[in-house]
Amino acid sequence: MAKCEMCGKGPQFGNNVSHSMRHTKRQWKPNIQKTTVYKAGQKRTIQVCSRCLRTLVKSR
Repeated sequence: MAKCEMCGKGPQFGNNVSHSMRHTKRQWKPNIQKTTVYKAGQKRTIQVCSRCLRTLVKSR
């Protein structure tokens, strides 16, 4: 599932709007990346969005 394990960010929903103003449903998914982190001294693979990944890199 496209969901960040840190912030809980998930898909957002909206409409495609054509030139003739017809509306069709669409979905925006967050940029989810797998990364390895050390939590309580153990290696753990988590799925985080790119924003949280940048925050993780900064805090190292």
